[in-house]
Amino acid sequence: MKYKDYYAEIKYSDEDRCFWGKIEGLKKDLILFEGNTVEELRKDFENAIDIYIESCKKNNEEPQRQYKGSFNVRIEPNLHKEAIIFAKSLTLSLNQFVALAIQDKIKSIKGKV
Repeated sequence: MKYKDYYAEIKYSDEDRCFWGKIEGLKKDLILFEGNTVEELRKDFENAIDIYIESCKKNNEEPQRQYKGSFNVRIEPNLHKEAIIFAKSLTLSLNQFVALAIQDKIKSIKGKV
């Protein structure tokens, strides 16, 4: 589910017999929402985001963004070494090489879906 550049993972609670969601990727803030129907879920999701953004404005804080553009990746040391060497042979930094590799893979997979 997406609203105002925030994405949420949706789950179903068999015990409570309702859908619920959580905005993933926020480090310090927790935003949860729920609903018995998809319509209720979406309404509570959008309301939770609007309240969050308004609360940040009132407190002179910048709302957190889920995706800030940096993340850690753990790979085997030999693959790390190979990636650095290959990136340098292309006169790219490792970050540039990884970004290009991710873009290429996304394009490749989207073309098949």
